Amino acid sequence: MRDDSVKDTRSPRPRADMVLKVDYPSAAGFLEDYTANIRQGFIIIRIGRKLAEGDHVELLLSFPGLLSPISLKGEVRWVQEEELSDLGVGVALDEQAPELWSALDSLVDRIRQGDKTLIAPTLRVLVVEDNPHLVRLLSDGLSTCGKRSSEPIVFETRHAANGKEALDLLESESFDVLLVDMYLPVMDGETLIKKARVDPRWTQLPIVAISAGGKDARDRSLAAGADFFLDKPLRLSDVLATMRHLESTIH
Repeated sequence: MRDDSVKDTRSPRPRADMVLKVDYPSAAGFLEDYTANIRQGFIIIRIGRKLAEGDHVELLLSFPGLLSPISLKGEVRWVQEEELSDLGVGVALDEQAPELWSALDSLVDRIRQGDKTLIAPTLRVLVVEDNPHLVRLLSDGLSTCGKRSSEPIVFETRHAANGKEALDLLESESFDVLLVDMYLPVMDGETLIKKARVDPRWTQLPIVAISAGGKDARDRSLAAGADFFLDKPLRLSDVLATMRHLESTIH
């Protein structure tokens, strides 16, 4: 990561021919690769652009929630063509001074411990809504506003168009929050909430109900087991504030 304690210890290196961003799907994936490969001075990546042996590259390593990428420099040692236009590239990391590795190890330890000055909290939200336009607005809006705020938060959203699809996703994946419309085809939101509340796996799952149905919809959603109710048309600021409140109670 671009940290003063790291940059100050770097020795001069050849100019990077290319900057490559390496996105890990999770912090766990990065930590595993750091221990198994990066810390040993080597990393293998798949890219869709041409590189040649001997090229100098800067790698920007990141994963969801990491506030600033980790910068490493190295040299391409081998290139192997894989499926279609993808290339498998082996990069040997530049020889690092012991002080630099020590700083990187310290940084990784802080990541492993979930240091909030390095990693923004992440909320996995299942949006149960049959209006694809609203789903897109919610997903994009939460993602953008969460990252730009003074206290960043990362949103990972999944979508179900009805209650039955939502139950299927709940069976196969874990979520931090359920955001559900009360009026849905196949299985409505009220039924979904009731089913979630009688299943021991989801009794503590925070549920935010949304609807344009006014007081009647509010009363029915809360009676079914929802924790919060938001009126449609939704204000993104209200949704974000509710999610921030829930994040503080979850984490």
